[in-house]
Amino acid sequence: MSDPDHIERLRKGVARWNKWYTESGQKLIGANLSGAVISLGDFGNLENIDLENADLSGAQVVNGLFTGANFRRAKLAGARFIGSVLSKANLQEVYARKAYFAGSVLDGADLLRGQFSRTNLCQASLDDVRCYETSFMEADVVDSSLRRADLYRSDLRLTNFTRSDLTEANLQEIAMYLTDFTDANLTSARLDHSSIVNVTMRGAVLKDCSVFGTSTWDVDLEGAVQTNLRIEPREWYGEEPFEPIYVDDLEMAQLIYLMLRNPKIRNIIDTISSKAVLILGRFTQERKAVLDGVRARLRQLGFVPIVFDFERPTRLDFTETVRTLAGLSRFIIADITNPRSSPLELEATMPDYMIPFVPIIHEDEEPFAMFRDLKQKYGNWVLDVLRYDSADNLVKVLDRAVVRPALEKGQELLLKKAEDIRSRHVMDYMGPEGKNLFK
Repeated sequence: MSDPDHIERLRKGVARWNKWYTESGQKLIGANLSGAVISLGDFGNLENIDLENADLSGAQVVNGLFTGANFRRAKLAGARFIGSVLSKANLQEVYARKAYFAGSVLDGADLLRGQFSRTNLCQASLDDVRCYETSFMEADVVDSSLRRADLYRSDLRLTNFTRSDLTEANLQEIAMYLTDFTDANLTSARLDHSSIVNVTMRGAVLKDCSVFGTSTWDVDLEGAVQTNLRIEPREWYGEEPFEPIYVDDLEMAQLIYLMLRNPKIRNIIDTISSKAVLILGRFTQERKAVLDGVRARLRQLGFVPIVFDFERPTRLDFTETVRTLAGLSRFIIADITNPRSSPLELEATMPDYMIPFVPIIHEDEEPFAMFRDLKQKYGNWVLDVLRYDSADNLVKVLDRAVVRPALEKGQELLLKKAEDIRSRHVMDYMGPEGKNLFK
């Protein structure tokens, strides 16, 4: 509970409080205002009050006026600021876990290295706040205004920014994970060097943003507006600055930058295509040992196995994804045992790529009917079917029976691609009399 003497001194006004707080040395310890009920009517205007190191845990503040107040290193856990104004307040290094600031005004406040995890900041005004390395993990910041907010290196994991305005906000060097920006406005926001993983941006506005060095993984961008995303750095310290380049797709930004600016992109693609092995098939639970064994053995041999398990439902873009990965693969292993989706995927990939296909099948089964046609048409790069009795035996001979034949076939295909185009001439079909006409 709060100290009655501290409550009484607080009632005497800001000037007398600040003088006592500093001269008595109480500032070093911190006032005890935990659980206090502070309202504008009882305590008046508390602008510029010094509450550094104070304990306001569980306090309830109603319509408080704290413009320019000093809350540095204060304990605000569970405190409720209802309809309060904390504009330009110093909230550096405060501990405000599970605090309540919904509807409050914190414009221009300094939240540097503060702890606001699981805090309610819904419908709050946070324009121009400074939040360097501040934690908002699991905080609710729904329907709030964060225009020009500086959130550099802050913790935004599981933070909910639904419908919030982050126009011109600084979101650089942030590891975002399960962050929700549904219908948020990120116009002109800076996302440079940030990691965006499993983030929801459905319906968000991503216009005129800078995304240099940004990485994205599994981002939901359905209905999002993506326009003029800058993939060049805004500040350049080299001798010859890059001309700005803009794209309209957040997930493609990194790849496009590499293709345009990295002279070694060809080497990167060649490296991927020399190591990747695509594994197609339907791996049920009882036959998962085949998948695990083949994948582990390929890793031991220095390859990068990519597995597509067709047991899960097929999405509309599934075939396109398989085609893309097939084009980047050194060779493809297709388990055609008890197939369902794999016939469709093989038909979609075999005609398009002269890449070695190694079909494998359990000895108790026969290839699906369509496979005979595929083998006849594309036999130049489809190896003979390899039958196996068990996952263990397949793994034991994987190098000799799968990898080496596939690499040999791949070398044959390279030589074939390098062959000169054979040509004919109409003169070859002229008889002696016909040839004399051209003399």
